[in-house]
Amino acid sequence: MPFLPLNQQEMTERGWDGVDFVCVTGDAYVDHPSFGIAIVSRVLEAEGFRVGMIAQPDWRSAKSFDVFGRPRYGYFVTGGNIDSMVAHYTAAKRRRSDDAYTPGGKAGKRPDRATIVYCNKIRELYPDVPIVIGGIEASLRRFAHYDYWDDAVRPSILVDSGADLLIFGMGERQTAQIARRLAAGEPPSALTDLRGICYTAPMGTAVEDAVSIASFHKVSTDKAAYARATKQQIDEQDEVTGRPIVQKHAENLVVVQTPPAPALTQEELDRVFALPFMRYYHPSYEAQGGVKAIEEVEFSIMHNRGCFGHCNFCSIAYHQGRRVTCRSRESVLAEAKAFTQNPHFKGYIHDVGGPTANFRLPSCKKQEKLGLCKNRKCLAPSPCPALQVDHSDYLELLRELRALPGVKQVFIRSGIRFDYLMADQNDAFLRELIAHHVSGQLKVAPEHCSAQVLDRMGKPHIEAYNRFQEQFYRITRRIGKEQYLVPYLMSSHPGSTLKDAVQLAVFLKKNNIRPEQVQDFYPTPATLSTCMFYTGLDPYTMKPVYVPKTAEEKAMQRALLQYFKPENRRLVKMALLKAGRADLIGSGKECLIPADRDFIEKHKQAALRQGGDTSWRGRGVRAQGAGKKPSRYAKGKPKQKPKKG
Repeated sequence: MPFLPLNQQEMTERGWDGVDFVCVTGDAYVDHPSFGIAIVSRVLEAEGFRVGMIAQPDWRSAKSFDVFGRPRYGYFVTGGNIDSMVAHYTAAKRRRSDDAYTPGGKAGKRPDRATIVYCNKIRELYPDVPIVIGGIEASLRRFAHYDYWDDAVRPSILVDSGADLLIFGMGERQTAQIARRLAAGEPPSALTDLRGICYTAPMGTAVEDAVSIASFHKVSTDKAAYARATKQQIDEQDEVTGRPIVQKHAENLVVVQTPPAPALTQEELDRVFALPFMRYYHPSYEAQGGVKAIEEVEFSIMHNRGCFGHCNFCSIAYHQGRRVTCRSRESVLAEAKAFTQNPHFKGYIHDVGGPTANFRLPSCKKQEKLGLCKNRKCLAPSPCPALQVDHSDYLELLRELRALPGVKQVFIRSGIRFDYLMADQNDAFLRELIAHHVSGQLKVAPEHCSAQVLDRMGKPHIEAYNRFQEQFYRITRRIGKEQYLVPYLMSSHPGSTLKDAVQLAVFLKKNNIRPEQVQDFYPTPATLSTCMFYTGLDPYTMKPVYVPKTAEEKAMQRALLQYFKPENRRLVKMALLKAGRADLIGSGKECLIPADRDFIEKHKQAALRQGGDTSWRGRGVRAQGAGKKPSRYAKGKPKQKPKKG
C-alpha cells in the first residue's frame, strides 16, 4: 500500500473526491509504527475510511488545515511524537537549534503548544467539525497541570484547544470506536461511554462512581491541593480499578476522564503491527534531507508496551500504563523477515525493545483480576516478592531473530532494567545479552547513587547497579570482549541536595565513570517528579521535599557529575566548599579537583607540552591557544572501562 495522501494531488490520484478523516501532526509524515499518528491513520484506513494527512501545517494560516476540504467526519490532531514544548526547549529553557522530526532537521516548523494552536485554526475553518486530540502532548495535559515553561498551572488541554474529545494512552481501540460512531451519525457528546477518553461537560453532569479532584482554580493557588490531585490521578490509571475522574474548570464546566481503556491483547497488538506501514518518511522530504528520526527506528522492533518500572520522572506509566503487553514471537519474526527484503538493510537489527526492553510479562499474576497495587512499586526500592521474573520467552525470541537468514547481528538499545535482570535466578539471558546483543556499549539508567534521591525517583538503590556492573564486567572479561556500560545520570532531581550530588561525583570517580552527557531534571507535565518540583511535597506522604531550583545550584550539581572537565572546576570548587567537602580538593587519591596551585601548574605544563600560550585569563581553567589532549573517552569511544580484578 502507498503512503496516505499528503496533498490534493495524491488524493485525486486515488480517485477520491474527499476524505472521511484528516490526521494533523506536528511531525513530518513518517509512516512507521513508532509514530503514533501513523498508527492512528492506518487504524482508520483499516476501518474502511478515507484518510488524509496534514503534516507540520503553517499554523499562521487556517488555509493550511484545509488541504482536503471539509472532512466528512472529523479531524484527529496530535502535536507529534514529543510534547512540542520539550521538542523546542532544553531543560534550561533554551531554544533548541534542530528538530529530528522535521525534514532536514530544521527547527521552527511547528508552534509552541502545537495541539492547541492546530485545533484553534481548525475551528476558524469549520466550527462544527468534530476534533479529537491525542498523543503524548494531549495525554499528559488532560487535567489542570503544572507547566514548566509558564511556571504556572494551566487548564486541561481540552479547554484550551476547544477539541471535542481527548484520547489518552495508546488509542487504537478508542480511535476505531470513535470513527465508527461518528460515521454512524452520533455527535461527539454521545460518545462519553467510551473508555480511555476525556470530554468536557456542564457542571452537575452525572458521572457514575466518579472521583472528584480539586478544581483548576484550587490547584492553581494551593500546592497541597495540587499534590493530592496528582496522587488521585495516578491512582486511577489502572484498567481494572480505575474510576472516572471529574475536575471543575469553570463556573459551569468540568473535565471528565473515563476509566482507562484495557490494554490491547497480544492478538490485537499483532494486528496493529501488521498494518501496511511504509516504514519510512514520505518521499517528498528527500530533497530536504530526509527525516532524521527514522534512523534509529527503521530497523528496530518494538515488541512490548507499558512499563511496571514506573519511575517517578517518566511519563510512560501515565501514558501507556503499567501493565505490560507484548507481541507474539511470530509477529516480531515476520517484521524482521521483512527487513531482510529491504535493500537498505545491512543485516543489523538496531533494537528489540520498547519502554523497557526485557519486559515480556505482567509484573505479577494477580494484576489481571486485582489491578496493579496503589502506593507501591513493583521494583523499587527492591523487587516485590510477588514479582514474576522470567527472561526465557525474550531470550528465545532473540535466538530466533539471530538465526534468521540475512540477519548478522541483533542489538538491544532500549533501556534494560538491570534490577529486574538481577532478580532472575537464571543468568542465561545476561550471558547471551553480553555475548550477542551489545554494540560495544550498553546503556543503563542507575540515574543516581544516593538512596534518598533514588527513593524520590522511584528507582532501585545503587546496590542493584553495583551487582549488575560486577556481573557485566566479569562475563565480558571471561568471553574476551571489550564492552562498556554507559550509565544515564540525572542532576537536580527533587530530593537531590548538593551533598547528594557530591556523593554521586565521588561514586563516579571511584568507579572510573566519566559521563559525556548529563541530563538535568526536566519537569514534564503530569509526572510525580514534576509534582514534587512544583509543590515541594511528596504527593504520597505530603512531606516536604527539597527542590534545587536556582540556576546556580543546578549548574553546580550538573558540574559535579563532570568534575573532571577543566571548564567545570570553578563550579565544582564552589559546590564542594558550599557542601562542606573541602577534603575533596587537593592531590589525594579521592579528591575530585586539585588545589588552585596544583591546578594552574598542571594545566600550564600541559599547555607547554602542546605548544600553547601559557598566559592565563578569566577563570584560569585552560591555557589560551592550547589544544585539548585527545581523550580515550572522546565521542564515539567507551565512556567507562572495566574495573580491575
